Amino acid sequence: MKKLTCGFIGLGLIGGSVAKAIRRALPDAALFAFDINQTALKQAKEEGVIDRALSEINDAFLSCDYVFLCAPVAENDKNLLLLRNFLSPDCVLTDVGSVKGDIHRHIDALGLSHLFIGGHPMAGSERTGYRNSGAGLLENAFYILTPSPDAAKEKVTGLRELVLRMGAIPLLLPADRHDYVTAAISHLPHIVAACLVNLVRTFDSPDGIMKMTAAGGFKDITRIASSSPAMWRQICMSNAAHILSLLDEYILSLTRIRTELAEENAEALYSFFDDACRYRESFIDAGSGPIKKSCSLAVDIADETGALASIATILALNGISIKNIGILHNRELEEGVLRIEFYEDDALRKAAGILKGRGYTIHEKK
Repeated sequence: MKKLTCGFIGLGLIGGSVAKAIRRALPDAALFAFDINQTALKQAKEEGVIDRALSEINDAFLSCDYVFLCAPVAENDKNLLLLRNFLSPDCVLTDVGSVKGDIHRHIDALGLSHLFIGGHPMAGSERTGYRNSGAGLLENAFYILTPSPDAAKEKVTGLRELVLRMGAIPLLLPADRHDYVTAAISHLPHIVAACLVNLVRTFDSPDGIMKMTAAGGFKDITRIASSSPAMWRQICMSNAAHILSLLDEYILSLTRIRTELAEENAEALYSFFDDACRYRESFIDAGSGPIKKSCSLAVDIADETGALASIATILALNGISIKNIGILHNRELEEGVLRIEFYEDDALRKAAGILKGRGYTIHEKK
């Protein structure tokens, strides 16, 4: 069977994680990468993740079965102009960006749509760079694929199978549908979180009492406001139409709840919170409600039979009750593969200590 050859343009957190996942699944694959960060390339080469480190985009990419665009979105235009002369007709060109419409438009303009299948691994971390990448980052995470209409079915099938080999869960969506969904579950929430933080910043007293007492629910629902400002500026600019549409709806919902509050409509207020609570509790990793502190931690576990049962057994033997447990499939700005929720903080602290003592890597929520 022909040895798989993959090229990477960009080897940061996601690019490095994809490369490591492919290397782990297919040890004989030929992997090479170009990145302006020479330190990342050197480390990847020393670790055996890539076979070759390229100093430029050149004809080495002609040998690729897959080319992954993993540089910052703003660099895609420039990189594609250089890359388009070095793509085999049999190659699959893909990316890892969180907005798909923009890249699909650029691909169409360059006449590369027959090669392109958009990709979005829904995994990540507040930490960045190759040094923080890992094959485990993709395990059991959704990996959305947005094939161009001109992409051959066998190319889509091939990339889907490669995603499965990486340990991720492939999910096929049209590009526009992807961008609408992510605007709702990721992009708008980042704007809302930043607004809440800036509200406190603006109206806090000189002694900073709001900041000092901001804990529990406030810190939980605004954690994502700590993300990269440059990255989120680019995402908002790239997906503005969908974000604006949902932002208008969100403003209308705020206006309605303001009216109900002003009119002291107790029944409407109850329904508002009850609807949100019920729907939130239906999430696979649901905690104790959207504004309460989540008494939970995340754990890195191997994608192998019995891994989840082992942790549950360890905790049960130590008398620790679990309220909820589930695999995290969407891990953008989340860390860990398994989310465990407890009934109280003491149980969480005890569980964290026991699991750390057994060699597990624990990620407690900030």
